[in-house]
Amino acid sequence: MAQNCLKCLKYTMCMVNFLCFMCGTAVFGFGVFLMLNTKVSALIPTLSTLNLANTLFITGIIITCVSFLGFLGALKENRCLLITFFILLFILMLVELTVACLLLVYEKEIDRFLEKDLTESLMKSRESTKGGNSTKNTDDWDIIQVTFQCCGIHNTSDWKDKVPLSCCRESPCGLKTPVYWEAGCYNKLKVWFEENFLVTGVGVIVLCIIEVLGMCFSMTLFCHISRSGLGYKL
Repeated sequence: MAQNCLKCLKYTMCMVNFLCFMCGTAVFGFGVFLMLNTKVSALIPTLSTLNLANTLFITGIIITCVSFLGFLGALKENRCLLITFFILLFILMLVELTVACLLLVYEKEIDRFLEKDLTESLMKSRESTKGGNSTKNTDDWDIIQVTFQCCGIHNTSDWKDKVPLSCCRESPCGLKTPVYWEAGCYNKLKVWFEENFLVTGVGVIVLCIIEVLGMCFSMTLFCHISRSGLGYKL
């Protein structure tokens, strides 16, 4: 009975890690696609390397590598791979909980930091804009302004005389007195994050539960292999 339960645990762990491996590969591939096919101006210059494409790329690599270790360790019943999988999951969970706590504790400081960095980003984007309303320059600001139907950080005046086409309510924006979105993107983004805070929190909790289960499964298999005297079999 116990042997059957351990076999079920082994193949369940293999299946779950295989699914995670496929998801990680998809995330990795999408990150590479964005890196090759999108122009990134970095909304937050201080963290310019952590744009969406790079974040997806790194996340995909981490998920793929960790899940591959778990899959191979369970399939081959290899103690070395299982304990490595356990340690990596434990480190990832600690990092996630640390980041979540820091975001909650330093919420006001992060808020001021983001506003300052967004202002710097907009200034750089404004300087690179050519010809005011006639610009065809497409970057992260255009995506944000079209998606959230906003303009600038606080309002249209942030762009001064170089308001991009993405600020227009109607397309094309060829009117003598074009109509722009009145709301600023900073407040729109804050509202969006606040509305999705619960979903994000639940997602982090679910992720931590999955990681804890993964650690329990790997440690159970590790202990069983140790008692069976299978050693570091390949």
